[in-house]
Amino acid sequence: MLDRLQSLADRYEKLSELLCDPDVVSDNTKLREYSKEQSDLQPAFEAFTEYRTVIEELDAAKAMQAEKLDDDMREMVKMEIDELTSRHEELDSKIRLLLLPKDPNDDKNVIVEIRGAAGGDEAALFAADLYRMYTRYADAQGWKVEIMDMNSNDLGGFKEVIFSINGRGAYSKMKFESGAHRVQRIPTTESGGRIHTSTSTVAVMPEAEEFEIEIHDKDIRVDTFCSSGAGGQSVNTTKSAVRVTHIPTGIVATCQDGKSQNKNKDSALKVLRTRISDMTRLEEEAKYAGERKSKVGTGDRSERIRTYNFPQSRVTDHRIGLTIHKLEQIMNGDMEDIISALSIAEQTDLMDKGE
Repeated sequence: MLDRLQSLADRYEKLSELLCDPDVVSDNTKLREYSKEQSDLQPAFEAFTEYRTVIEELDAAKAMQAEKLDDDMREMVKMEIDELTSRHEELDSKIRLLLLPKDPNDDKNVIVEIRGAAGGDEAALFAADLYRMYTRYADAQGWKVEIMDMNSNDLGGFKEVIFSINGRGAYSKMKFESGAHRVQRIPTTESGGRIHTSTSTVAVMPEAEEFEIEIHDKDIRVDTFCSSGAGGQSVNTTKSAVRVTHIPTGIVATCQDGKSQNKNKDSALKVLRTRISDMTRLEEEAKYAGERKSKVGTGDRSERIRTYNFPQSRVTDHRIGLTIHKLEQIMNGDMEDIISALSIAEQTDLMDKGE
């Protein structure tokens, strides 16, 4: 572990030199690449720097302890050794976590797709509840949310809603949300007071940059049409809505939320790039699914990951067996307990595998 840490420290210091090199400063691509790499290494570098200092101070304190000391001084040295030993153990655990392989997409923005699945209007209403939950969570994190496309029903639910979440580390937290979410409650449409079970699906994709997925004009077909509202009725008379089809893969992206056709086209292309990238990523991960499947699941859209039981105010995440009795707070965006538990489960899984 120490050899690996020293290698990281050497690289961090080399990057400091490179970032002062005039040739790098004048090259925006290299400057961005090296700056991000150094930023990613900084937590491990700082922890290792403190770790070395603690070891040196601990060795010095132990050497002093071996000398002839009066009782007061011996007690002071013992207290210092205890404190340094405790800090050494904390840093050791912290560093082992920092050395775990990091998902290269963790710092990216995300595009989220929520769809009402089984349950008709109630599933669409629950999809709207999930959208509200995620937007409130994003607000608490200081992230920006932007709707890219939606298809609502007459009751205010979403048959489908697609939106972006922009903010550092968005994917690192939101990636655990992909899958089928199940709700158990008495629907507003139910006159008999019976509890119904409905589901909505969530897909969370790391946003693909333009340089990562290149889309050629010859490979796409762009169609324009009038945007529509609840029930499918037209809400404007100009063809501002845009549908982009990627001919080689057949992947389609639509955006109609903006009033500008150009803005909608840009948003549709962003969704298209992300879907193409996500398809490639999932295909690659599928090759190793048997070896790398973790406790928090595969991210499969059909995998049931969580149940929201309204009568008992209970939320259960089935992947890690976590049950929390504060449904109202969670639906209002207080999701950090769930996200943290899933993150810890993933880290523990990686450590158990020795990765």
